Amino acid sequence: MTTELGAFLRSRRAALHPEQVGVRSYGTRRVPGLRREELAQLAGVSVAYYTRLEQSDHAETASDQVIEALGRALQLNGDESAHLRRLARPSYGRVVGPAEERARASLVAIVEGMAAPAVVLDHSNDIHAWNRLGNLLMAHEVPFDAPHDPDRRPNFARRFFLGPGGAELYANAEEMADDVVGFLRYSSSLHPDDLQLSTLVGELTQRSDDFARIWAEHPVGDCGYGTHHYAHPLVGRFDLDYEVVRPAESSLRVLLYHAAPGGPAADALELLGHVCRDD
Repeated sequence: MTTELGAFLRSRRAALHPEQVGVRSYGTRRVPGLRREELAQLAGVSVAYYTRLEQSDHAETASDQVIEALGRALQLNGDESAHLRRLARPSYGRVVGPAEERARASLVAIVEGMAAPAVVLDHSNDIHAWNRLGNLLMAHEVPFDAPHDPDRRPNFARRFFLGPGGAELYANAEEMADDVVGFLRYSSSLHPDDLQLSTLVGELTQRSDDFARIWAEHPVGDCGYGTHHYAHPLVGRFDLDYEVVRPAESSLRVLLYHAAPGGPAADALELLGHVCRDD
């Protein structure tokens, strides 16, 4: 029986070349990446034991030390290690019950009052609030009040893979696609029983070949900070740094953008500001 844990372990094992972990390779390799016996040796467990972990649901027999050893052997980063632990220990860090919630009025007011673009998203990348610049930056054709109506609320992942104005908004669309899928994978182990998230993943898997392919590769990432590279239809090419903050007692995330004064990004945001005033 294939499990999420087994699929994740196989994806990471296939992504590692023997020379990356100091394993000498002999002869022709029939499969990419590390063999099971090679990973088992690196993690200090028997091949039979590791095979049971990968092929069936035996994670409850694995100690914390074994899970940590596998993470080290697979060279997982912090987000991937947390994801592995949640798959092996479903009660670890998971959110119990539905994660759906409304953005507090005070949070919406703060976000709408910010000078730089700001967007409030939930665990499945539904957009719950934004300011004018955030609206024009991420979805300029969507009405400003749409996030407040559950029936019209835009979803960032759905827009990216199904459009309109999704992947075309980014100069590095392939990297962004990995990030979008990676966050949904990360979120899925935090909210394993969430109907909203599983429905979204099912829809995107059926309707987008790109999403289905990347989902099968098991990228994982919280996407807490970085740089977005825009090819914006209103103001052209520019880069924006971002940070994600999480309000107290909430599963929502606030995506905050920053542009260095006097640079191309600041000029682009100023142009967007003029669009705001023209509206």
